[in-house]
Amino acid sequence: MRMNKSMKYGTILSMALLLAACGNETADGGNTEDTGSEDTETEGTAEEGTGDISGSVQIDGSSTVFPILEAVGEEFSIAYPDVQATIGISGTGGGMERFIAGETDIANASRPMKDEEAELLEEAGIEFTEFQIALDGLSVVVNSENDWVDYLTLEELAMIWLDSSDVETWADVREGWPDEEILLFSPGTDSGTYDYFDEVILDGEQIDRQATLSEDDNVLVQGTAGSLNGLAYFGYAYYAENQDTVKIVPIENSEGEAVTPDDQTVQDGSYEPLSRPLFIYVRNDSVSEDDAVYEFTKYTLEMAGEMASEVGYVALDDAIYEENLELLESLR
Repeated sequence: MRMNKSMKYGTILSMALLLAACGNETADGGNTEDTGSEDTETEGTAEEGTGDISGSVQIDGSSTVFPILEAVGEEFSIAYPDVQATIGISGTGGGMERFIAGETDIANASRPMKDEEAELLEEAGIEFTEFQIALDGLSVVVNSENDWVDYLTLEELAMIWLDSSDVETWADVREGWPDEEILLFSPGTDSGTYDYFDEVILDGEQIDRQATLSEDDNVLVQGTAGSLNGLAYFGYAYYAENQDTVKIVPIENSEGEAVTPDDQTVQDGSYEPLSRPLFIYVRNDSVSEDDAVYEFTKYTLEMAGEMASEVGYVALDDAIYEENLELLESLR
């Protein structure tokens, strides 16, 4: 364990930024997209042919998936102005906790559901269905002024982030790099992005205890953008939004190729092991008994590919979305 690192960046951050539906900054950590009340209520102008559906839909989960559902929600609110869709961003783990507690209709996740979560849902008598809605290339970034990190290997990533490692400075990673302390910014422990990185890079071992953790990806962006020696990881959409202030780092894959995430490398699997699926989990009884939940889920599955591409993620093959819609119909 590194005992002599400066504690100046070891504070765990948990910011609570309220969001406006008109497009203010998003936040994670148990918050909701806000239109002026405590919860988010998507609002809009009715279009012809939307029917008389009203009600509410409760959604919570991953900050990575949030930009997709936010974009879907804005369009949905125009088509269904009498349906209030509340989209929380508690992180994948936090969203699963609420889903298990029966507080939400939909949980979104940047990792597959864990076995223990599925067991708790079974104990609670909650039946659910998983829908994959997009792909993401988990992005490793440095400050835009960092001119020495040209790529990182998986071994170097692990050396930097493991709490048990002796690496403290860039010079400890590679000869010729600055003898400057690396400042680490990571998603919080409720985040599916944290879980995924921990599994594929750290092999389940303890992340550096002096890293700054936050459920808010914007905090990670700001921390890295404000620190020449900053290093962070988060979903590609947040890099795409902030590529003028942070720089993406190519990652060497198992073939020895230094690869950055984009539509092609994420789809063909060459950006491995940091390509990952994104999901929503839907309560079966909510779909079968509540028209508002059914219509929101259907709208999400119909729009997910377009919205994923729009916000910086990778759409799935059309056939997968068609299969998803058929599966949804079977729940009615």
